[in-house]
Amino acid sequence: MGPLAGLKVLELGTLIAGPFAARMLAEFGAEVVKIESTDGGDPIRTWRYLHAGTSLWWSVQARNKKSVTLNLKHPRAQELARRMALEADVVIENYRPGVLEKWGLGYEQLKALNPAAIMVRLSGYGQDGPMRDRPGFGAIGESMGGIRFVSGHPDRPPVRIGISIGDSIAALHGVIGALMALRHRDATGGRGRGQGQMVDVALYEAVFNLMESTVPEYDRHGVVRSRTGGALPGIVPSNTYTCADGAAIVIAGNGDAIFKRLMVAIGRADLAQDPQLARNDGRVPRAAEIDAAIQAWCDGRGIDEALAVLGAADVPVSRIYSVADMFTDPQFLARQMIERHLLPDGTPLAVPAVTPKLSATPGGTRWLGPRCGEHTDEVLRSLGCSDAELAQLRAEGAV
Repeated sequence: MGPLAGLKVLELGTLIAGPFAARMLAEFGAEVVKIESTDGGDPIRTWRYLHAGTSLWWSVQARNKKSVTLNLKHPRAQELARRMALEADVVIENYRPGVLEKWGLGYEQLKALNPAAIMVRLSGYGQDGPMRDRPGFGAIGESMGGIRFVSGHPDRPPVRIGISIGDSIAALHGVIGALMALRHRDATGGRGRGQGQMVDVALYEAVFNLMESTVPEYDRHGVVRSRTGGALPGIVPSNTYTCADGAAIVIAGNGDAIFKRLMVAIGRADLAQDPQLARNDGRVPRAAEIDAAIQAWCDGRGIDEALAVLGAADVPVSRIYSVADMFTDPQFLARQMIERHLLPDGTPLAVPAVTPKLSATPGGTRWLGPRCGEHTDEVLRSLGCSDAELAQLRAEGAV
């Protein structure tokens, strides 16, 4: 059933950040009801590669969720959504600040009716401040939060990571915030009686939270960390190197004992025994020399040989995996990190397994992303709507 079985979550969001947060809760047993628009549903249904008209990404992003279509501009639909929100343990939304308030679904409006209400709000810039009303997608959060400035090579413009990492980082912060808010609610009286709260996640702040020591380093030393290609600034050696067959290899020999093993493995015992290089702070000024020694060694062998030699020396090392590599890798297979399910038309589909792995109450995939509005009648009947009321709501354009 998962550790979150019995938890009710209402998702009022589209695309990535809010839906990814709700997806994680659904993967671990929460009952997640996703509200979609009546004019085609979540736009992500048609993003990237499609099967039978629906995005393959949707199969993962909406797995284990129930889809209900509501026209939230309609007063009766707003009332239904409000009833669902008041019954939910957590509401997750990623509209621009102020939108839910127009529909009578804002946090303060729900809190007035249910002090135990918990709402996770994900937005570009947060719920206050001079930029709160601006549109903000993951790319903007990555840029403002600092990760774009340090990504890429120093002689080229900043680059983006090939996934929407800003949205996903914000989603993870939203999940953490939701679980902490639930813990506080339960400690202060539980469902219906405890103290709820708003979890305010700004995309740029979630990215900013990952920026390691950049703030204190700038404050005390005026250092502005910038792009360093495949190297990890101030931690030596940790870089990407090219082997004789053109394949890229990542070598992380920055631990003091690991560094010595690495140098011996590549035939540079002189560097292994150099007292100046015994600690990281001594290696940093000579990073170029150390990287050159490793690269010279890689130049003389293919990646398979390099992996074997460094693996035998207990040095952290890896090829850079493509998704094709993951499908055949023994570690991925042993950990069952790729699941296989069936789409509604019977087509088999591989999807990523649920993480993290819990020993007693693991998460799982109960079903893939649902059809748009597949659960509308089921959920509205649970609110007490009769067949006649459902027909009337459809006739009015509310659902």
